[in-house]
Amino acid sequence: MNASDGGAGIPCYRLRVDEHLGPHWAPWFGGLSLARETDGTTTLTGEVADQAQLHGLLARVRDLGLTLVSVQVLDPATAEGSSAETDDASPRGGPAGSAVPVTQPRKPTSPDAITTVRH
Repeated sequence: MNASDGGAGIPCYRLRVDEHLGPHWAPWFGGLSLARETDGTTTLTGEVADQAQLHGLLARVRDLGLTLVSVQVLDPATAEGSSAETDDASPRGGPAGSAVPVTQPRKPTSPDAITTVRH
């Protein structure tokens, strides 16, 4: 049983990125539905079977150089509904359907700063 799905089926997630993506990207994101919003963002919505699949989707967002705005676990009753976001972001561990804001990475303070990435 997964805590995010309440024990009933596969949980639905909504990822929001700060750029517009065309519909041709949907297969690359595992068939999630893409909706271009009027504020310049794109929401990716759909079922995510487990944490491994979620991390894979987040890696794809990273690989495209997209800015991740939020990750939201949707209430299964509203998962089929509109892609409109609510602005009430709650802290981690909040109720299903609440957005978790994503913090932006810090920029290096000097050109000599070295960033190490482990794969």
